[in-house]
Amino acid sequence: MPAPPPERAWRRLPVPPGYEAQWRRLVDAALELGMGPDALVEEGMDPIAEARDWKPATVALYSKVARYGGIALPVVRTPEPDPQTLELRPLSQIRSEDPEHLRTVAWCALALGWPGTVGQFRSLRRDQVQPTARRVVVRTEDGEWSVPGALTAWHAWESCRARFPALADSPWVLPALRRGPGLTSAVGARLSTQALQVTFAKHAVRTAQHLRMTAPPSRREWAEALAVQYLTLSYDSYRRLALAGGAEPVAPRGAVRAKRSAARAAREAEGRPS
Repeated sequence: MPAPPPERAWRRLPVPPGYEAQWRRLVDAALELGMGPDALVEEGMDPIAEARDWKPATVALYSKVARYGGIALPVVRTPEPDPQTLELRPLSQIRSEDPEHLRTVAWCALALGWPGTVGQFRSLRRDQVQPTARRVVVRTEDGEWSVPGALTAWHAWESCRARFPALADSPWVLPALRRGPGLTSAVGARLSTQALQVTFAKHAVRTAQHLRMTAPPSRREWAEALAVQYLTLSYDSYRRLALAGGAEPVAPRGAVRAKRSAARAAREAEGRPS
């Protein structure tokens, strides 16, 4: 009996609860290549990863989502951060008064001490973030985190959004700055996960360009090496690197890998000649 058309075959599968958005993106990516679930089992994720230019961590995520939906794909281990340590502070430093820049800098500064997932930051409310005289405190249902070094970025972002009524009234820490294509989209509304991921990637690339343009001759080699890493840095990797650097975990996801990375980095440091 011939297999049903790819689109109909995908509709027959249950959508994994909690992964509706990721499932939709996986299905869209497969349908662009004319692949149904059976073809995905036969050919694996490689054709989609190549077409979408997905990084290994992204392939691991969507392989897991596919398995949750009943597709018999092999387990793909999420790669460790590479490099295992990286200087992240330039991403939390203010360079302009642009609202998008200030919003992302505040996000990066908070994530160094409160390394939440994209989804957790997407749902983080302003009343859960309280600045004190020396640091910023994040309080959620899971506990309380003290974030040093984030006050300047936080106050700059709060001052910026106070100038725009829709942003000043928004309850979200990372609200939308402009209307999107959706009917429910509005300035001040909660951003989508995809929008936040794209925002971080743009910020990382612009920070890389800034490092290359402004580094003095004595620091040019350091700046170039850091810029190369920033050009492909995702927020997921940023978060894992923050965890590997000693930040207290906010959620189980990534915490175990971060501990392994921190231990490996410590062993390598001990093995280096002094």
